[in-house]
Amino acid sequence: MESSLLDDFIEPALVTETLLNAPVEKETFQLNILLEGELEFSTDKNGQFKVKDAANKQILTDRVFIANHIDAAQHILRYMAKFSMSKPEVIAHRVVHGGPNLLQHCFINDKVMRQLEAAAEYSPLHHQAAFNLIKYTRSTFSFLPQVACFDTTFHADMPEVSKQLPIDKNLRQQGLHRYGFHGLSCESVVFQLAYEQPKKLIVAHLGSGCSITAINNNQSVDTSMGLTPSGGVMMGTRCGDIDPGVLLYLLRHKHYSLEELDKVINHQSGLLGVSGLSSDMRILHEAATTNPDAQLAIEMFCYAVAKQIGAMTAALNGIDTLVFTGGIGEHDAVVRKIVCNQLDYLKIVLDDKNNNSINTDYIHTISGVNAACAVRVVKSQENVQIARHTAILLKLLPN
Repeated sequence: MESSLLDDFIEPALVTETLLNAPVEKETFQLNILLEGELEFSTDKNGQFKVKDAANKQILTDRVFIANHIDAAQHILRYMAKFSMSKPEVIAHRVVHGGPNLLQHCFINDKVMRQLEAAAEYSPLHHQAAFNLIKYTRSTFSFLPQVACFDTTFHADMPEVSKQLPIDKNLRQQGLHRYGFHGLSCESVVFQLAYEQPKKLIVAHLGSGCSITAINNNQSVDTSMGLTPSGGVMMGTRCGDIDPGVLLYLLRHKHYSLEELDKVINHQSGLLGVSGLSSDMRILHEAATTNPDAQLAIEMFCYAVAKQIGAMTAALNGIDTLVFTGGIGEHDAVVRKIVCNQLDYLKIVLDDKNNNSINTDYIHTISGVNAACAVRVVKSQENVQIARHTAILLKLLPN
């Protein structure tokens, strides 16, 4: 791969002025969202491309053919040209896992690309698509600086007692430890709640991927995901934590290949595996009244989330604020209600009217007046966090 001009004069620069260390301080720069959008992949022209403007108003909903991340990037670029946007000055990428050598947000050069390629084994479910997209944008925009922002960065300074796995020291020294994920989402929650500075905060990021994170004084102290994003609570298609003996059984007695084992862990389990129907919670709710397996999948999911929130409460020795975020966390009032009903021992009480209301605010309080713990729905703003870190990194570029 050809080196860009950026590689000639700068090593992958780390965030030395990171907002993680002082997330409640006033921003030194102003971020203004010009456009924000999302693409839903589909190979039958039923994918959706949605765009909102600076006022958070929906200005486009279009049916599109999007088969992969390169298609998505090209579609976005065509739209930007049509919209007469100014030329980009930097491109930033969300990267789920940078492996043991990339723990801080950084500029991307050839050295970083080699390290990203080596980190593929830590997150096979997400990594290749992101890596291919970075290669594409570096080739297309070779004259622009590009930045990688990692979901693991927020958790990099977790205490050793929660960070380390109970395995042989030689294996731990090879980088096998708990990394944690959804860090940009958690960080966006911390940033948005800066006005109240909850000391003992638990963030339940619930979507196709799920994690529960304990945050003390704005710092991650424990999280449910581990070495890879496959661990923790059950998810859309991922099993989450599972007795390792199950995997040994499948290897020894059912003669599963590594590919078959990967399918079990990442693609055929979770809500889909239990229900036999779908990984989409909306479909399971519709089917639950007549489909016992769909109902069981919902109950198991909510039970796993509630149990993990209890564990994180123990890690924090209490809880001040519980936040639901992510696709399910932000939009599924039924799941929030079931989870919180199992946490009444913590005196977590919901206001049913607020919980069931459709609210477009970035922060929506749903706890009852007699609750001992604030419960909020907070819109995840991962892209905004990426923009903040990118703005900080750009200060490190030579004039």
